[in-house]
Amino acid sequence: MDEAGSCASGGGFRPGVDSLDEPPNSRIFLVISKYTPESVLRERFSPFGEIQDIWVVRDKHTKESKGIAFVKFARSSQACRAMEEMHGQCLSPNDTKPIKVFIAQSRSSGSHRDVEDEELTRIFVMIPKSYTEEDLREKFKVYGDIEYCSIIKNKVTGESKGLGYVRYLKPSQAAQAIENCDRSFRAILAEPKNKASESSEQDYYSNMRQETLGHEPRVNMFPFEQQSDFSSFDKNDNRGQEAISKRLSVVSRVPFTEEQLFSIFDIVPGLEYCEVQRDPYSNYGHGVVQYFNVASAIYAKYKLHGFQYPPGNRIGVSFIDDGNNATDLLRKMATQMVAAQLASMVWNNPSQQQFLQFGGNSGSQLPQIQTDVVLPSCKKKAPPETPVKERLFIVFNPHPLPLDVLEDIFCRFGNLIEVYLVSGKNVGYAKYADRISANDAITTLHGKILNGVRLKVMLADSPREESNKRQRTY
Repeated sequence: MDEAGSCASGGGFRPGVDSLDEPPNSRIFLVISKYTPESVLRERFSPFGEIQDIWVVRDKHTKESKGIAFVKFARSSQACRAMEEMHGQCLSPNDTKPIKVFIAQSRSSGSHRDVEDEELTRIFVMIPKSYTEEDLREKFKVYGDIEYCSIIKNKVTGESKGLGYVRYLKPSQAAQAIENCDRSFRAILAEPKNKASESSEQDYYSNMRQETLGHEPRVNMFPFEQQSDFSSFDKNDNRGQEAISKRLSVVSRVPFTEEQLFSIFDIVPGLEYCEVQRDPYSNYGHGVVQYFNVASAIYAKYKLHGFQYPPGNRIGVSFIDDGNNATDLLRKMATQMVAAQLASMVWNNPSQQQFLQFGGNSGSQLPQIQTDVVLPSCKKKAPPETPVKERLFIVFNPHPLPLDVLEDIFCRFGNLIEVYLVSGKNVGYAKYADRISANDAITTLHGKILNGVRLKVMLADSPREESNKRQRTY
């Protein structure tokens, strides 16, 4: 959509092209009547805050309105509140068609689709390692209604990493928190994992197989498309002689923070921790990143080496030699990937499962769970009559996991009452007797791949809300 050259004239401050998205999400996108004048837009939207500019998109030749406009506010919270309260409203008594209001995508994204709720309601914060989820909730509840809080923990030791997420019910509340909370929290909007890592997860297994095993696949055994671009590294690089490990060294000419490093490398599934190292003799940025498995580290190295962050500055990524034998690591990685895919194929085909269990000569069965996620040990289920404290909604891509595997996974967080699949759909539900157990399941499993299936795990609506959903207003 062409914004430049199609703006309506207006007085006052007009932001330049480079400042249209400063601060982020401060610009709203409107679908309006072709006959709505700019004066009406200014009158109806000025109560929400300081308007820096209004421009109506017009046809280049006829100069007639296309029924689309943008309003730029001074603050993100003002734009979000305008979206929440004006979406679906009529601008004047004579209008019969309600307007549509969305937060405009940044110009750098190359798209003008409306921003989804999850991108606007979930914030990422740095916190003291002594904070509990209750402490986090207490600090941020003053800005609005909180849907959930979660603290990122070391999956091995269970200790806090000093990072957390806060999910609000409304975008304006999240924006208020970012604008007004103490600067020490360094609050920013969190990248939604289901979007940020979607393309990475889709080509994760297929590209790793192609790059590390050194041959072109003839049959698409893996349920992900091959679309990764590895043009950023030298084709003549002799990878067979390169030290390979789960740890990566990151170097940048521009200093970066720990949350920025985390945001970049969390795109690749399996991130364990990241750490920024200060160099007293230079302003360069130095960091160490570690993944739970070597496959993720290899993918991150070749995917992110040469990545521009910020634009114009390329970061360098290299392996940290930890003394492991690269050949053994690659062999183990390849075996795990093939086993995971075979397991997924077998469990969703009863005839093949029966053949492997009873028709094979070895008499051995494949393990039920193949994943890069470090899962807790199995725990007993709660009695069926236990009151439900939290329900989780689960989305599977490309197909549901078998029920016994699903139950095995979700019972590991404790207090599981029941897990079930919705017939004919790639979704399911898990019922928990404890909210902490449910939140642990979300934190550990959301966006992760198990047996070749990517999971989305989120809080479910109440049964009453699901049976009588009201129309979304923002």
